[in-house]
Amino acid sequence: MKIYTKTGDSGETSLFDNTRVSKADARVDAYGEVDEVNACLGAARAAGVDAGMAALIEALQKDLFALGARLADPSSRIAERVTKAAIGDADVQRLERTIDSLEAELPPLRRFILPGGSPAGALLHLARTVCRRAERRVIALGPGAVEPILIVYLNRLSDLLFVMARAVNHRAVVPETEW
Repeated sequence: MKIYTKTGDSGETSLFDNTRVSKADARVDAYGEVDEVNACLGAARAAGVDAGMAALIEALQKDLFALGARLADPSSRIAERVTKAAIGDADVQRLERTIDSLEAELPPLRRFILPGGSPAGALLHLARTVCRRAERRVIALGPGAVEPILIVYLNRLSDLLFVMARAVNHRAVVPETEW
């Protein structure tokens, strides 16, 4: 199988339901933003994190593939036949449990902190901001355009990415810079 198909040479792409849309379509933009969050997570992982954090990042990357697949499926055709493309309440609850667990090892926040720290911590802060942008793009698709759980997941993920950045920096003994 070749990586290039030439089907997008005219500036269009196909959604999962085979609808042809512009590569500038709002839905394509939304799942492109999700893909960017995924790439930021890969960069954070490559920058050097402990095994537990690496496993967490890998799990989040798999979730983001699933979320992107849901966004690329406006007719919900993938939903019933591809279980690994599912995002649900249990996934959001898993994120919340992880936030609580990581926060337990961190000093409480007293002020805003500047994004940065270790290379991996800084990249997790970057992933958080890209995640917020992805959330805005998904919301901009309008009411009923996506499953509401996808928006909840992205909202919770950005919170988790903030806590992960703090945890990575804390474990690396890199102090936070308060604002």
